[in-house]
Amino acid sequence: MRKWSNMQDRVESYLQARRRVGYILRIEGAQLLRFARYADQRGHSQHITIDLAVAWAIDSPKSNQIGRARRLEVIRPLAKYCAIFEPATEIPPPHLLGAARQRKTPHIYDDHEIALLLDMANELNPRQGLRPRTMHCLFGLLISTGLRISEALHLNRNEVDLHHQVLLVRLTKFRKSRYVPMHEMVCRVLSQYVDFRDQRLPAVQSSAFFLLDDGSALQYPQALYAFHTIRTKLGWGIRSNGRFPRIYDLRHTFVCRRLLTWYEQGVDIDRMMPVLSTYLGHVKVTDTYWYLTGIPALMEIVAKRFEEQSQMDFKER
Repeated sequence: MRKWSNMQDRVESYLQARRRVGYILRIEGAQLLRFARYADQRGHSQHITIDLAVAWAIDSPKSNQIGRARRLEVIRPLAKYCAIFEPATEIPPPHLLGAARQRKTPHIYDDHEIALLLDMANELNPRQGLRPRTMHCLFGLLISTGLRISEALHLNRNEVDLHHQVLLVRLTKFRKSRYVPMHEMVCRVLSQYVDFRDQRLPAVQSSAFFLLDDGSALQYPQALYAFHTIRTKLGWGIRSNGRFPRIYDLRHTFVCRRLLTWYEQGVDIDRMMPVLSTYLGHVKVTDTYWYLTGIPALMEIVAKRFEEQSQMDFKER
């Protein structure tokens, strides 16, 4: 049996074990270390208890209900790990403080909105510079591949294979790498961008694929500022979901369009979901299934399909 003298020892042991198998746990790790300090400052050197976990979860005056539930959720895997060595450990039950996540309905861009976004990207300043073309290609890549914005921004030149029409997305959100195929038309636009970029910056030091006029790699704050500029010029306000359209909604739009196409083609969605989940870089296929219940347009088709299948089953009886 492993002996720990305080909560700091328990947390560090847990983090070392998880990180050895590839987990980063940057945010979770910081939270758990704060939990350890909280427990040790109060002289709690014994096993984890539900009372201790809840007390820490609700201790932050700035947290709302979801924030408190998330703080408690962080303790659960730690408690499960500690229970292996300390059977007296109490594991907080799921949803003890309510739901830890609240997924709001994303904005799904229509064809007209996508065209406007790409056109306005080309109108950014400096008009004849690299920035407008960089933003145009970035947004186009996001809508055509469903990449996370962070994945696109971290692409290096040698990870964009235009000849074989594939991207290598390295060690992303969950330390996973994957290949992402691209359409021929997307490769053609990216190839034109590469030619223009390399003519403007023939001796640049950065290996990043997306660059700005000074030769530096495009960063998220700069991409977000450009998107907000375009959104303001287009007059895109708060939508029915209570949110402004976001960059990340381009990924949601890609998934929604793919699922809608499959439904219209009569494809077996359950069979294809693991494929789509892998393509998107999801760890759990349940994260991909969320789209079937989180997007109204998809919910309508699912309901219609279910009704049609129910009628067919009834006739066969």
